[in-house]
Amino acid sequence: MTERAERRLAAIVAADVAGYSRLIGVDEEGTLAALHSSRRELLDPLIAEHGGRIANTAGDSLLLEFASVVDAVRYAVDMQRGMTARYSDVASDRRLQFRVGVHLGDVVVSAGDLLGDGVNIAARIESVATPAGIAISDDAYRQVRGRLDAEWRDGGEHDLKNIAHPVQIWRWREGESAPLDAPPTRPDKPSLAVLPFANRSADPAQDYFTDGMTEDIITDLSKVSALFVIARNTTFAYKGQRPEVSEVCLDLGVRYVLEGSVRRAGDQVRISAQLVDGDAGGEVWAERYDRGIEDVFAVQDEVTREIVAALRVELTPAEEQRRESRPEIGPEVRDLLYRARTHIYHFGPDAIREARALVEEAIAIDPNAATAHGMLALIHNANYLNRWNDWHGNSVEDALACARRATEIDPNDAMGRAAEAYCHIWRGDLASAETAAQRCLELEPNPRQGLSALGQVRDFQGRHAEAVPLFEQAFRLDPQFDLALLLLGRAFFALARDGEAEASFEARLQRNPNTDTTRAYLAAVLGQTGRGEAARQVWTEMLEINPEFDAARMRDTLPYAVPTWFDRFYEGLAKAEISV
Repeated sequence: MTERAERRLAAIVAADVAGYSRLIGVDEEGTLAALHSSRRELLDPLIAEHGGRIANTAGDSLLLEFASVVDAVRYAVDMQRGMTARYSDVASDRRLQFRVGVHLGDVVVSAGDLLGDGVNIAARIESVATPAGIAISDDAYRQVRGRLDAEWRDGGEHDLKNIAHPVQIWRWREGESAPLDAPPTRPDKPSLAVLPFANRSADPAQDYFTDGMTEDIITDLSKVSALFVIARNTTFAYKGQRPEVSEVCLDLGVRYVLEGSVRRAGDQVRISAQLVDGDAGGEVWAERYDRGIEDVFAVQDEVTREIVAALRVELTPAEEQRRESRPEIGPEVRDLLYRARTHIYHFGPDAIREARALVEEAIAIDPNAATAHGMLALIHNANYLNRWNDWHGNSVEDALACARRATEIDPNDAMGRAAEAYCHIWRGDLASAETAAQRCLELEPNPRQGLSALGQVRDFQGRHAEAVPLFEQAFRLDPQFDLALLLLGRAFFALARDGEAEASFEARLQRNPNTDTTRAYLAAVLGQTGRGEAARQVWTEMLEINPEFDAARMRDTLPYAVPTWFDRFYEGLAKAEISV
Protein backbone atom coordinates (compact mmCIF):
# COMPACT_ATOMS: atom_id res chain seq x y z
CA MET A 1 0.00 0.00 0.00
CA THR A 2 1.38 3.44 -0.97
CA GLU A 3 2.10 5.66 2.02
CA ARG A 4 -0.19 8.71 2.09
CA ALA A 5 1.60 12.08 1.76
CA GLU A 6 1.08 14.38 4.75
CA ARG A 7 0.89 18.17 4.54
CA ARG A 8 1.80 20.39 7.50
CA LEU A 9 3.34 23.68 8.62
CA ALA A 10 6.99 23.30 9.58
CA ALA A 11 10.12 25.25 10.43
CA ILE A 12 12.64 24.26 7.77
CA VAL A 13 16.41 24.62 7.97
CA ALA A 14 18.50 24.29 4.80
CA ALA A 15 22.30 24.28 5.09
CA ASP A 16 25.31 23.53 2.94
CA VAL A 17 29.03 24.20 2.93
CA ALA A 18 30.18 27.45 1.33
CA GLY A 19 32.76 26.85 -1.41
CA TYR A 20 32.46 23.07 -1.04
CA SER A 21 33.63 22.27 -4.58
CA ARG A 22 36.73 24.42 -4.11
CA LEU A 23 37.52 22.77 -0.76
CA ILE A 24 37.14 19.30 -2.29
CA GLY A 25 39.44 20.31 -5.13
CA VAL A 26 42.10 21.57 -2.69
CA ASP A 27 41.94 18.66 -0.21
CA GLU A 28 39.29 16.04 -0.83
CA GLU A 29 40.17 13.67 2.00
CA GLY A 30 40.68 16.41 4.57
CA THR A 31 37.43 18.17 3.64
CA LEU A 32 35.37 14.96 3.83
CA ALA A 33 36.94 14.04 7.17
CA ALA A 34 36.21 17.50 8.57
CA LEU A 35 32.61 17.35 7.36
CA HIS A 36 32.01 13.89 8.83
CA SER A 37 33.54 14.77 12.20
CA SER A 38 31.58 18.03 12.35
CA ARG A 39 28.36 16.13 11.70
CA ARG A 40 29.16 13.46 14.28
CA GLU A 41 30.51 15.68 17.06
CA LEU A 42 28.55 18.93 16.66
CA LEU A 43 25.75 19.20 14.11
CA ASP A 44 23.83 15.96 14.72
CA PRO A 45 23.93 16.24 18.55
CA LEU A 46 22.63 19.83 18.28
CA ILE A 47 19.77 18.69 16.03
CA ALA A 48 18.65 16.21 18.71
CA GLU A 49 19.16 18.74 21.49
CA HIS A 50 16.86 21.27 19.80
CA GLY A 51 14.18 18.76 18.89
CA GLY A 52 14.76 18.62 15.16
CA ARG A 53 15.03 15.79 12.67
CA ILE A 54 17.04 15.21 9.52
CA ALA A 55 14.64 15.06 6.58
CA ASN A 56 17.28 14.75 3.90
CA THR A 57 21.05 14.91 3.49
CA ALA A 58 23.19 14.73 0.39
CA GLY A 59 26.92 15.46 0.21
CA ASP A 60 27.51 18.72 2.05
CA SER A 61 23.82 19.67 2.42
CA LEU A 62 21.31 19.23 5.22
CA LEU A 63 17.53 19.62 5.20
CA LEU A 64 16.08 19.70 8.72
CA GLU A 65 12.60 20.00 10.19
CA PHE A 66 11.66 21.56 13.54
CA ALA A 67 8.24 21.92 15.13
CA SER A 68 9.12 25.43 16.34
CA VAL A 69 10.77 28.31 14.48
CA VAL A 70 12.43 29.39 17.72
CA ASP A 71 14.02 25.94 18.06
CA ALA A 72 15.05 25.98 14.39
CA VAL A 73 16.73 29.37 14.59
CA ARG A 74 18.28 28.61 18.00
CA TYR A 75 19.78 25.47 16.43
CA ALA A 76 21.12 27.48 13.47
CA VAL A 77 22.75 30.07 15.75
CA ASP A 78 24.29 27.42 18.02
CA MET A 79 25.48 25.48 14.98
CA GLN A 80 27.22 28.52 13.44
CA ARG A 81 28.79 29.55 16.74
CA GLY A 82 30.02 26.00 17.26
CA MET A 83 31.48 25.76 13.75
CA THR A 84 33.23 29.13 14.14
CA ALA A 85 34.85 28.00 17.40
CA ARG A 86 35.71 24.59 15.97
CA TYR A 87 37.64 25.98 13.00
CA SER A 88 39.00 29.23 14.48
CA ASP A 89 42.59 28.01 14.19
CA VAL A 90 42.23 26.75 10.61
CA ALA A 91 43.43 28.89 7.68
CA SER A 92 40.46 30.81 6.27
CA ASP A 93 40.81 29.27 2.81
CA ARG A 94 40.56 25.75 4.33
CA ARG A 95 37.85 26.53 6.88
CA LEU A 96 34.55 24.61 6.79
CA GLN A 97 31.74 27.19 6.85
CA PHE A 98 28.04 26.60 6.35
CA ARG A 99 25.41 28.87 4.85
CA VAL A 100 22.05 28.42 6.59
CA GLY A 101 18.52 29.39 5.55
CA VAL A 102 15.40 29.14 7.72
CA HIS A 103 11.76 29.42 6.65
CA LEU A 104 8.35 28.74 8.16
CA GLY A 105 6.18 27.24 5.46
CA ASP A 106 3.85 24.56 4.21
CA VAL A 107 5.54 21.22 3.42
CA VAL A 108 4.54 17.84 2.09
CA VAL A 109 5.98 14.84 3.94
CA SER A 110 6.39 11.75 1.81
CA ALA A 111 8.20 8.69 3.19
CA GLY A 112 9.86 10.97 5.72
CA ASP A 113 11.23 13.37 3.12
CA LEU A 114 10.17 17.04 2.94
CA LEU A 115 8.84 18.44 -0.32
CA GLY A 116 6.90 21.46 -1.50
CA ASP A 117 7.12 25.22 -1.83
CA GLY A 118 8.26 25.74 1.78
CA VAL A 119 11.33 23.60 1.17
CA ASN A 120 12.14 25.39 -2.08
CA ILE A 121 11.97 28.78 -0.41
CA ALA A 122 14.21 27.63 2.48
CA ALA A 123 16.79 26.35 -0.02
CA ARG A 124 16.75 29.62 -1.99
CA ILE A 125 17.08 31.66 1.21
CA GLU A 126 20.09 29.55 2.20
CA SER A 127 21.73 30.38 -1.13
CA VAL A 128 21.81 34.11 -0.29
CA ALA A 129 23.19 33.63 3.24
CA THR A 130 26.81 34.61 3.87
CA PRO A 131 29.38 31.95 4.87
CA ALA A 132 29.06 31.31 8.63
CA GLY A 133 25.84 33.33 8.51
CA ILE A 134 22.11 32.74 8.66
CA ALA A 135 19.33 34.14 6.48
CA ILE A 136 15.70 33.76 7.50
CA SER A 137 12.42 34.66 5.83
CA ASP A 138 10.12 37.34 7.16
CA ASP A 139 7.67 34.58 8.16
CA ALA A 140 10.35 33.07 10.39
CA TYR A 141 11.57 36.44 11.66
CA ARG A 142 8.15 37.36 13.04
CA GLN A 143 8.31 34.27 15.26
CA VAL A 144 11.76 34.96 16.74
CA ARG A 145 11.96 38.75 16.86
CA GLY A 146 13.10 39.77 20.34
CA ARG A 147 13.07 36.18 21.61
CA LEU A 148 16.67 35.11 20.96
CA ASP A 149 20.15 36.35 21.82
CA ALA A 150 20.87 37.28 18.23
CA GLU A 151 20.76 40.64 16.41
CA TRP A 152 18.95 40.46 13.07
CA ARG A 153 19.56 42.88 10.23
CA ASP A 154 17.20 43.75 7.42
CA GLY A 155 18.51 42.10 4.25
CA GLY A 156 15.81 43.55 1.99
CA GLU A 157 13.52 41.85 -0.51
CA HIS A 158 14.97 39.24 -2.85
CA ASP A 159 13.65 37.82 -6.11
CA LEU A 160 14.63 34.20 -5.53
CA LYS A 161 15.05 31.79 -8.42
CA ASN A 162 11.83 29.93 -9.30
CA ILE A 163 9.94 31.58 -6.43
CA ALA A 164 6.88 33.52 -7.63
CA HIS A 165 6.99 36.41 -5.16
CA PRO A 166 9.84 38.46 -3.62
CA VAL A 167 10.90 37.24 -0.17
CA GLN A 168 11.94 39.56 2.65
CA ILE A 169 15.22 38.36 4.20
CA TRP A 170 16.71 38.94 7.66
CA ARG A 171 20.40 38.22 8.35
CA TRP A 172 22.64 37.22 11.26
CA ARG A 173 26.36 36.56 11.52
CA GLU A 174 28.29 36.30 14.79
CA GLY A 175 30.26 39.35 15.81
CA GLU A 176 29.08 41.66 13.05
CA SER A 177 28.34 45.23 13.99
CA ALA A 178 26.01 47.29 11.86
CA PRO A 179 26.18 50.99 12.67
CA LEU A 180 24.61 51.70 9.29
CA ASP A 181 21.55 49.75 10.41
CA ALA A 182 20.90 51.88 13.50
CA PRO A 183 17.42 53.47 13.64
CA PRO A 184 17.69 56.69 11.58
CA THR A 185 17.25 60.12 13.15
CA ARG A 186 14.33 62.17 11.92
CA PRO A 187 15.16 65.22 9.83
CA ASP A 188 14.25 68.68 11.06
CA LYS A 189 11.39 69.10 8.59
CA PRO A 190 8.15 67.19 7.90
CA SER A 191 9.11 63.67 6.86
CA LEU A 192 7.02 60.97 5.26
CA ALA A 193 7.01 57.64 3.50
CA VAL A 194 4.49 56.72 0.80
CA LEU A 195 3.58 53.04 1.06
CA PRO A 196 2.62 51.16 -2.12
CA PHE A 197 -1.07 51.79 -2.74
CA ALA A 198 -3.19 48.62 -2.71
CA ASN A 199 -4.66 47.39 -5.99
CA ARG A 200 -8.41 47.04 -5.36
CA SER A 201 -9.21 46.33 -9.01
CA ALA A 202 -10.86 43.08 -9.98
CA ASP A 203 -7.82 42.34 -12.16
CA PRO A 204 -4.53 41.63 -10.28
CA ALA A 205 -2.71 42.47 -13.50
CA GLN A 206 -3.50 46.12 -12.77
CA ASP A 207 -0.73 46.12 -10.17
CA TYR A 208 1.54 47.96 -12.60
CA PHE A 209 -0.98 50.82 -12.83
CA THR A 210 -1.35 51.12 -9.05
CA ASP A 211 2.43 50.98 -8.58
CA GLY A 212 2.93 53.60 -11.27
CA MET A 213 0.47 55.96 -9.61
CA THR A 214 2.18 55.49 -6.24
CA GLU A 215 5.58 56.23 -7.73
CA ASP A 216 4.30 59.37 -9.45
CA ILE A 217 2.97 60.65 -6.12
CA ILE A 218 6.36 59.92 -4.48
CA THR A 219 8.14 61.78 -7.28
CA ASP A 220 5.73 64.70 -7.00
CA LEU A 221 6.23 65.01 -3.24
CA SER A 222 10.01 64.63 -3.64
CA LYS A 223 10.04 67.89 -5.59
CA VAL A 224 8.88 69.84 -2.52
CA SER A 225 12.03 71.12 -0.81
CA ALA A 226 10.21 71.64 2.53
CA LEU A 227 9.54 67.88 2.81
CA PHE A 228 11.77 64.85 3.45
CA VAL A 229 10.44 61.92 1.38
CA ILE A 230 11.71 58.33 1.50
CA ALA A 231 12.51 56.91 -1.95
CA ARG A 232 10.29 54.52 -3.85
CA ASN A 233 12.84 51.69 -3.78
CA THR A 234 12.62 51.45 0.01
CA THR A 235 8.90 51.96 0.57
CA PHE A 236 8.06 49.34 -2.05
CA ALA A 237 9.77 46.77 0.20
CA TYR A 238 6.46 46.92 2.12
CA LYS A 239 4.42 45.90 -0.93
CA GLY A 240 1.87 43.20 -0.11
CA GLN A 241 2.27 43.76 3.65
CA ARG A 242 0.12 45.55 6.21
CA PRO A 243 2.76 47.08 8.49
CA GLU A 244 1.94 49.14 11.55
CA VAL A 245 2.39 52.82 10.75
CA SER A 246 4.36 53.31 13.97
CA GLU A 247 6.83 50.60 12.93
CA VAL A 248 7.29 52.10 9.47
CA CYS A 249 7.96 55.50 11.03
CA LEU A 250 10.49 54.01 13.45
CA ASP A 251 12.26 51.91 10.78
CA LEU A 252 12.51 54.75 8.26
CA GLY A 253 12.94 57.69 10.62
CA VAL A 254 9.84 59.61 9.48
CA ARG A 255 6.76 61.00 11.21
CA TYR A 256 4.05 60.53 8.57
CA VAL A 257 2.91 57.72 6.30
CA LEU A 258 0.73 58.10 3.21
CA GLU A 259 -1.23 54.98 2.29
CA GLY A 260 -4.14 54.30 -0.02
CA SER A 261 -5.72 52.17 -2.71
CA VAL A 262 -6.62 52.30 -6.39
CA ARG A 263 -9.58 50.64 -8.07
CA ARG A 264 -9.61 50.75 -11.87
CA ALA A 265 -12.60 49.64 -13.91
CA GLY A 266 -12.25 50.38 -17.60
CA ASP A 267 -11.74 54.12 -17.97
CA GLN A 268 -12.86 54.92 -14.42
CA VAL A 269 -10.54 55.12 -11.42
CA ARG A 270 -11.29 55.37 -7.69
CA ILE A 271 -8.36 56.56 -5.62
CA SER A 272 -8.43 56.63 -1.82
CA ALA A 273 -5.58 58.09 0.23
CA GLN A 274 -4.91 58.93 3.85
CA LEU A 275 -2.02 60.61 5.62
CA VAL A 276 -1.36 59.16 9.09
CA ASP A 277 0.66 60.70 11.92
CA GLY A 278 2.96 58.00 13.31
CA ASP A 279 3.25 59.83 16.65
CA ALA A 280 -0.39 60.65 17.31
CA GLY A 281 -1.70 57.58 15.49
CA GLY A 282 -4.55 59.40 13.74
CA GLU A 283 -5.36 60.68 10.28
CA VAL A 284 -4.04 64.08 9.31
CA TRP A 285 -5.84 64.06 5.98
CA ALA A 286 -7.94 61.66 3.93
CA GLU A 287 -9.75 61.88 0.60
CA ARG A 288 -11.39 59.77 -2.08
CA TYR A 289 -11.43 60.58 -5.79
CA ASP A 290 -13.69 59.11 -8.49
CA ARG A 291 -12.35 60.21 -11.85
CA GLY A 292 -11.86 59.20 -15.44
CA ILE A 293 -8.51 57.75 -16.47
CA GLU A 294 -7.65 61.00 -18.26
CA ASP A 295 -7.85 62.88 -14.93
CA VAL A 296 -5.27 60.79 -13.06
CA PHE A 297 -2.60 63.45 -13.55
CA ALA A 298 -4.86 66.06 -11.92
CA VAL A 299 -5.57 63.74 -8.98
CA GLN A 300 -1.86 63.23 -8.32
CA ASP A 301 -1.34 66.98 -8.35
CA GLU A 302 -4.27 67.48 -5.95
CA VAL A 303 -2.96 64.82 -3.54
CA THR A 304 0.40 66.60 -3.36
CA ARG A 305 -1.20 69.99 -2.78
CA GLU A 306 -3.51 68.63 -0.06
CA ILE A 307 -0.58 66.99 1.77
CA VAL A 308 1.50 70.17 1.51
CA ALA A 309 -1.43 72.09 3.01
CA ALA A 310 -2.07 69.51 5.74
CA LEU A 311 1.56 69.61 6.85
CA ARG A 312 1.58 73.42 6.75
CA VAL A 313 4.49 73.76 4.37
CA GLU A 314 4.68 75.98 1.32
CA LEU A 315 5.96 75.55 -2.19
CA THR A 316 8.70 77.98 -3.18
CA PRO A 317 7.86 80.33 -6.07
CA ALA A 318 10.16 78.28 -8.33
CA GLU A 319 8.43 75.03 -7.31
CA GLU A 320 5.03 76.59 -7.91
CA GLN A 321 6.09 77.80 -11.33
CA ARG A 322 7.50 74.40 -12.29
CA ARG A 323 4.27 72.67 -11.24
CA GLU A 324 2.20 75.05 -13.35
CA SER A 325 4.37 74.52 -16.43
CA ARG A 326 4.61 70.72 -16.31
CA PRO A 327 3.74 69.02 -19.61
CA GLU A 328 0.90 66.53 -19.23
CA ILE A 329 1.21 62.95 -20.50
CA GLY A 330 -1.74 61.29 -22.22
CA PRO A 331 -3.32 58.19 -20.62
CA GLU A 332 -2.07 55.78 -23.30
CA VAL A 333 1.55 56.95 -23.01
CA ARG A 334 1.31 57.01 -19.21
CA ASP A 335 0.08 53.41 -19.24
CA LEU A 336 3.02 52.29 -21.41
CA LEU A 337 5.52 54.04 -19.15
CA TYR A 338 3.98 52.47 -16.05
CA ARG A 339 4.42 49.05 -17.67
CA ALA A 340 8.01 49.90 -18.65
CA ARG A 341 8.87 50.92 -15.09
CA THR A 342 7.70 47.56 -13.80
CA HIS A 343 10.19 45.84 -16.12
CA ILE A 344 13.01 48.22 -15.19
CA TYR A 345 12.62 47.37 -11.51
CA HIS A 346 13.04 43.67 -12.36
CA PHE A 347 16.49 44.71 -13.62
CA GLY A 348 18.06 42.20 -16.00
CA PRO A 349 18.73 41.90 -19.74
CA ASP A 350 15.28 40.52 -20.61
CA ALA A 351 13.45 43.02 -18.41
CA ILE A 352 15.42 45.95 -19.83
CA ARG A 353 14.70 44.77 -23.38
CA GLU A 354 10.96 44.64 -22.63
CA ALA A 355 11.11 48.08 -21.04
CA ARG A 356 12.83 49.55 -24.06
CA ALA A 357 10.15 48.25 -26.43
CA LEU A 358 7.40 49.84 -24.30
CA VAL A 359 9.21 53.18 -23.99
CA GLU A 360 9.87 53.35 -27.72
CA GLU A 361 6.19 52.64 -28.34
CA ALA A 362 5.32 55.52 -26.03
CA ILE A 363 7.68 57.86 -27.91
CA ALA A 364 6.14 56.81 -31.22
CA ILE A 365 2.74 57.92 -29.88
CA ASP A 366 4.04 61.13 -28.27
CA PRO A 367 7.52 62.22 -29.39
CA ASN A 368 7.37 65.08 -26.87
CA ALA A 369 7.01 62.90 -23.77
CA ALA A 370 10.13 64.06 -21.93
CA THR A 371 9.86 61.35 -19.26
CA ALA A 372 9.96 58.65 -21.94
CA HIS A 373 13.20 60.01 -23.41
CA GLY A 374 14.77 60.20 -19.92
CA MET A 375 13.71 56.63 -19.25
CA LEU A 376 15.18 55.50 -22.58
CA ALA A 377 18.48 57.17 -21.64
CA LEU A 378 18.64 55.12 -18.44
CA ILE A 379 17.88 51.97 -20.44
CA HIS A 380 20.72 52.64 -22.89
CA ASN A 381 23.02 53.29 -19.93
CA ALA A 382 22.03 49.99 -18.30
CA ASN A 383 22.76 48.09 -21.52
CA TYR A 384 26.12 49.86 -21.89
CA LEU A 385 27.33 49.29 -18.33
CA ASN A 386 26.19 45.66 -18.18
CA ARG A 387 26.99 44.70 -21.79
CA TRP A 388 23.38 43.63 -22.32
CA ASN A 389 21.22 43.20 -25.39
CA ASP A 390 22.43 45.19 -28.42
CA TRP A 391 24.92 47.36 -26.52
CA HIS A 392 27.87 48.81 -28.46
CA GLY A 393 30.75 51.17 -27.91
CA ASN A 394 28.56 54.22 -28.58
CA SER A 395 25.62 53.14 -26.42
CA VAL A 396 26.51 55.80 -23.87
CA GLU A 397 26.32 58.38 -26.67
CA ASP A 398 22.85 57.06 -27.56
CA ALA A 399 21.91 57.44 -23.90
CA LEU A 400 23.22 61.00 -23.81
CA ALA A 401 21.23 61.92 -26.93
CA CYS A 402 18.04 60.66 -25.25
CA ALA A 403 18.81 62.53 -22.03
CA ARG A 404 19.43 65.75 -23.95
CA ARG A 405 16.18 65.28 -25.86
CA ALA A 406 14.32 64.90 -22.52
CA THR A 407 15.75 68.13 -21.11
CA GLU A 408 15.26 69.96 -24.41
CA ILE A 409 11.53 69.12 -24.29
CA ASP A 410 11.25 69.85 -20.57
CA PRO A 411 14.19 71.68 -18.93
CA ASN A 412 12.65 70.80 -15.55
CA ASP A 413 12.73 67.03 -16.10
CA ALA A 414 14.78 65.70 -13.17
CA MET A 415 15.05 62.17 -14.59
CA GLY A 416 16.57 63.56 -17.79
CA ARG A 417 19.11 65.56 -15.77
CA ALA A 418 20.07 62.51 -13.70
CA ALA A 419 20.43 60.38 -16.84
CA GLU A 420 22.55 63.13 -18.42
CA ALA A 421 24.82 63.22 -15.36
CA TYR A 422 25.42 59.46 -15.48
CA CYS A 423 26.17 59.60 -19.22
CA HIS A 424 28.79 62.29 -18.70
CA ILE A 425 30.34 60.33 -15.82
CA TRP A 426 30.94 57.28 -18.00
CA ARG A 427 32.21 59.48 -20.83
CA GLY A 428 34.74 60.91 -18.36
CA ASP A 429 33.34 64.46 -18.67
CA LEU A 430 33.11 65.18 -14.94
CA ALA A 431 32.51 68.92 -15.32
CA SER A 432 29.38 68.38 -17.42
CA ALA A 433 28.28 65.58 -15.09
CA GLU A 434 28.58 67.93 -12.12
CA THR A 435 26.41 70.56 -13.81
CA ALA A 436 23.69 68.04 -14.70
CA ALA A 437 23.69 66.44 -11.23
CA GLN A 438 23.42 69.80 -9.46
CA ARG A 439 20.53 70.78 -11.72
CA CYS A 440 18.82 67.47 -10.91
CA LEU A 441 19.06 68.25 -7.18
CA GLU A 442 17.62 71.73 -7.72
CA LEU A 443 14.60 70.22 -9.49
CA GLU A 444 14.05 67.35 -7.07
CA PRO A 445 15.47 67.90 -3.56
CA ASN A 446 14.86 64.30 -2.43
CA PRO A 447 16.31 62.15 -5.24
CA ARG A 448 18.86 59.51 -4.37
CA GLN A 449 19.71 59.37 -8.13
CA GLY A 450 20.91 62.98 -8.12
CA LEU A 451 22.75 62.56 -4.81
CA SER A 452 24.41 59.38 -6.03
CA ALA A 453 25.42 61.01 -9.33
CA LEU A 454 26.91 64.10 -7.66
CA GLY A 455 28.63 61.90 -5.07
CA GLN A 456 30.30 59.87 -7.81
CA VAL A 457 31.38 63.04 -9.58
CA ARG A 458 32.99 64.31 -6.38
CA ASP A 459 34.63 60.93 -5.73
CA PHE A 460 36.03 60.66 -9.26
CA GLN A 461 37.26 64.25 -9.06
CA GLY A 462 39.30 63.25 -6.01
CA ARG A 463 37.05 65.21 -3.63
CA HIS A 464 36.33 62.06 -1.61
CA ALA A 465 35.46 63.81 1.67
CA GLU A 466 32.73 65.79 -0.13
CA ALA A 467 31.37 62.59 -1.68
CA VAL A 468 30.80 60.87 1.69
CA PRO A 469 27.82 62.98 2.93
CA LEU A 470 26.18 62.74 -0.50
CA PHE A 471 26.28 58.94 -0.44
CA GLU A 472 25.13 58.94 3.20
CA GLN A 473 22.15 61.11 2.30
CA ALA A 474 21.30 58.89 -0.68
CA PHE A 475 21.31 55.88 1.65
CA ARG A 476 19.24 57.76 4.24
CA LEU A 477 16.56 58.51 1.64
CA ASP A 478 16.68 54.96 0.29
CA PRO A 479 17.98 52.33 2.75
CA GLN A 480 17.24 49.63 0.16
CA PHE A 481 19.72 51.29 -2.25
CA ASP A 482 22.61 49.03 -1.30
CA LEU A 483 24.84 50.37 -4.11
CA ALA A 484 25.21 53.50 -1.95
CA LEU A 485 27.12 51.35 0.54
CA LEU A 486 29.62 50.30 -2.14
CA LEU A 487 30.07 53.92 -3.26
CA LEU A 488 30.42 55.08 0.34
CA GLY A 489 32.99 52.38 1.10
CA ARG A 490 34.96 53.31 -2.00
CA ALA A 491 35.15 56.95 -0.89
CA PHE A 492 36.19 55.94 2.64
CA PHE A 493 38.89 53.69 1.19
CA ALA A 494 40.34 56.55 -0.88
CA LEU A 495 40.48 58.61 2.33
CA ALA A 496 42.33 55.75 4.11
CA ARG A 497 39.38 55.45 6.52
CA ASP A 498 39.70 51.69 6.21
CA GLY A 499 37.55 50.69 9.19
CA GLU A 500 34.60 52.64 7.81
CA ALA A 501 35.25 51.29 4.31
CA GLU A 502 35.24 47.72 5.60
CA ALA A 503 31.99 48.31 7.54
CA SER A 504 30.33 49.73 4.41
CA PHE A 505 31.41 46.82 2.21
CA GLU A 506 30.35 44.27 4.82
CA ALA A 507 26.97 45.99 5.17
CA ARG A 508 26.47 45.78 1.42
CA LEU A 509 27.35 42.07 1.40
CA GLN A 510 24.69 41.51 4.06
CA ARG A 511 22.12 42.96 1.67
CA ASN A 512 23.58 41.66 -1.60
CA PRO A 513 25.78 38.62 -0.92
CA ASN A 514 26.36 37.83 -4.60
CA THR A 515 28.18 41.01 -5.55
CA ASP A 516 31.65 40.42 -6.98
CA THR A 517 32.87 44.04 -7.03
CA THR A 518 32.17 44.60 -3.32
CA ARG A 519 34.25 41.53 -2.48
CA ALA A 520 37.10 42.79 -4.66
CA TYR A 521 37.09 46.13 -2.83
CA LEU A 522 36.86 44.40 0.56
CA ALA A 523 39.86 42.21 -0.29
CA ALA A 524 41.91 45.35 -0.96
CA VAL A 525 40.86 46.85 2.40
CA LEU A 526 41.81 43.65 4.20
CA GLY A 527 45.16 43.64 2.42
CA GLN A 528 45.83 47.25 3.41
CA THR A 529 45.08 46.43 7.06
CA GLY A 530 47.45 43.45 7.21
CA ARG A 531 44.91 40.62 6.94
CA GLY A 532 46.24 38.91 3.85
CA GLU A 533 44.75 35.50 4.59
CA ALA A 534 41.25 36.94 5.01
CA ALA A 535 41.75 39.02 1.85
CA ARG A 536 42.66 35.93 -0.16
CA GLN A 537 39.58 34.13 1.15
CA VAL A 538 37.33 37.00 0.09
CA TRP A 539 39.06 37.15 -3.30
CA THR A 540 38.48 33.40 -3.77
CA GLU A 541 34.78 33.85 -2.96
CA MET A 542 34.65 36.70 -5.47
CA LEU A 543 36.11 34.52 -8.23
CA GLU A 544 33.56 31.81 -7.45
CA ILE A 545 30.85 34.37 -8.19
CA ASN A 546 32.57 35.80 -11.28
CA PRO A 547 35.52 33.78 -12.65
CA GLU A 548 35.94 36.41 -15.41
CA PHE A 549 36.49 39.33 -13.01
CA ASP A 550 39.30 41.53 -14.34
CA ALA A 551 40.68 43.94 -11.74
CA ALA A 552 43.14 45.40 -14.23
CA ARG A 553 40.25 46.80 -16.31
CA MET A 554 39.19 49.10 -13.49
CA ARG A 555 41.57 51.80 -14.69
CA ASP A 556 39.68 51.81 -18.00
CA THR A 557 36.25 51.81 -16.32
CA LEU A 558 36.38 54.15 -13.34
CA PRO A 559 37.10 57.75 -14.47
CA TYR A 560 39.21 58.87 -11.49
CA ALA A 561 40.96 62.15 -12.18
CA VAL A 562 43.60 61.42 -9.51
CA PRO A 563 45.29 58.05 -8.88
CA THR A 564 44.80 57.84 -5.09
CA TRP A 565 42.06 55.23 -5.16
CA PHE A 566 43.77 53.06 -7.77
CA ASP A 567 47.06 53.22 -5.86
CA ARG A 568 45.46 52.05 -2.61
CA PHE A 569 43.36 49.35 -4.33
CA TYR A 570 46.20 47.64 -6.19
CA GLU A 571 48.58 48.15 -3.26
CA GLY A 572 46.11 46.41 -0.93
CA LEU A 573 45.87 43.43 -3.26
CA ALA A 574 49.66 43.27 -3.58
CA LYS A 575 50.07 43.30 0.21
CA ALA A 576 47.69 40.34 0.36
CA GLU A 577 49.75 38.57 -2.35
CA ILE A 578 46.81 38.65 -4.79
CA SER A 579 48.00 38.95 -8.37
CA VAL A 580 45.87 40.78 -10.94
